[in-house]
Amino acid sequence: MERMLMMAEQGGHYCSKKTDNLCDDWCRQGSGRFTRIRCILRGLDVKTYIFLFMVIPMFILGIYLHGQKISYFLRPLWEKPPKPFHEIPHYYDENVTMENLCRLHGWGVREYPRRVFDAVLFSNEVDILMVRWKELYPYITQFVLLESNSTFTGLPKPLVFAANRDQFKFVEPRLTYGTIAGPFKKGQNPFVEEAYQRVALDQLLRIGGVTDDDLLIMSDVDEIPSRHTINLLRWCDDIPQVLHLQLKNYLYSFEFLVDNNSWRASVHRYQTGKTRYAHYRQTDDRLADAGWHCSFCFRHIREFTFKMKAYSHNDRVRFSHYLNPKRIQSVICKGDDLFNMLPEEYTFKEIIGKMGPVPHSYSAVHLPSYLLENAEKYKFLLPGNCIRESG
Repeated sequence: MERMLMMAEQGGHYCSKKTDNLCDDWCRQGSGRFTRIRCILRGLDVKTYIFLFMVIPMFILGIYLHGQKISYFLRPLWEKPPKPFHEIPHYYDENVTMENLCRLHGWGVREYPRRVFDAVLFSNEVDILMVRWKELYPYITQFVLLESNSTFTGLPKPLVFAANRDQFKFVEPRLTYGTIAGPFKKGQNPFVEEAYQRVALDQLLRIGGVTDDDLLIMSDVDEIPSRHTINLLRWCDDIPQVLHLQLKNYLYSFEFLVDNNSWRASVHRYQTGKTRYAHYRQTDDRLADAGWHCSFCFRHIREFTFKMKAYSHNDRVRFSHYLNPKRIQSVICKGDDLFNMLPEEYTFKEIIGKMGPVPHSYSAVHLPSYLLENAEKYKFLLPGNCIRESG
């Protein structure tokens, strides 16, 4: 007690284990931010300090860096898988007559084939467009292509197809080409601009001369129906009004087969006033093994960075180093994800099964014929050639 009185006379404070009330009084009477902080922290032990100043900041940092991965991994908890497709078996052999092929599918055969329109929105995929049009050329009545001078994200872009149009002289007599001015509105929802361009493509199709019961292929440039699939559908009668196509799903080249579940490509028997160009699920019917989807299949590194910033999912570029050319090249050769994301699946089994790099495939069987006939020019799309051009 004498020691406490002595310290009080000298302007100091003393707190023993038996004088908690006196200490509380001192904390209440003390002034200044640091005095109050000392009072708050004076009762904390070492473990609590570690938790406050190490564990919590690391947890926050982890959420910042990997929050997207966590949300994708937990997706099965709040989102149910979509309704399964009604899968239509696909029969084909070059030595089987069209009459027999149609009958195998449960369809009749026509006296003459339908006309076929192939309509796409174009950004910068010159190489894959060439592979697509060469594959489909024998059976397409009219190629319809719409190009904008801005990306879906509102960034200005050159008219890439217009600059490379000479490469596509072989389709010129059958080409309906249109351009559309972009909004150039930074921060606009990219899906709004994408939908706007698809509406404009409807108008371009009418200019191209599409009529009732013509076949209309709705797919992105990199979603390529096989030649024999389109020939089958133009010759067979009683095919579904709308039919999705199951495509083999590749990443970066035909070396990395992700799965066989690409489904957004579709073929429609055109109906005036009803058919609208779209890229979402429009029916439950899907024709099996009907082509290829080669996503991010570019020749140059700059094309990768452009698409990463330009397409509708550009929000996946969460950090600037994702656009580093050396990183992109490394990711391509490993079969990793450009955006460092987990697979977009609906069950834990599928998510875990697809985690990590896409396995290498060394099969170049049943690929577009033009690709194999020009293997040297398009070697970057074939197995064993992951190095991209830097220009």
